[in-house]
Amino acid sequence: MTALIPHLYFDGDCDAAFNFYRDVFGAEMQGPMRWGDNPMCEQFSDEDKQKVMHVSIDLGGSGLMGNDFIPEMAGQEYVAGNNFAVTIVPDNREEADRLFARLSEGGKAAMPMQDMFWGGYFGALADKFGVNWMLNVDTKS
Repeated sequence: MTALIPHLYFDGDCDAAFNFYRDVFGAEMQGPMRWGDNPMCEQFSDEDKQKVMHVSIDLGGSGLMGNDFIPEMAGQEYVAGNNFAVTIVPDNREEADRLFARLSEGGKAAMPMQDMFWGGYFGALADKFGVNWMLNVDTKS
């Protein structure tokens, strides 16, 4: 089976974001590795060498990975939250409500948790790091 693991890019606050996500989900974190640990990045500034090259958290059968965006590596400009959303499928409404409340702390709720026409209990938000999240509980089964 192929796993789909979202990978999130940050503009220097990957440490703070993943510490927050680890706390929200009660997950174990692996890393972080720093850009300065990579021998291919000797030319980076001392500031960029301290940024996160890779970090992940285990979400029990899936996971979440992330790193700090380095323009020299990507050859493009960082824009927060412009090209993805992370979807979470909690087991029940209570867990969906808890996750929605925690992830929206300091962020912005786009759609509060509510029953939807497709048989889901759904909500959407952007967290305080500009990451877009969608939560959906299957209420049909």
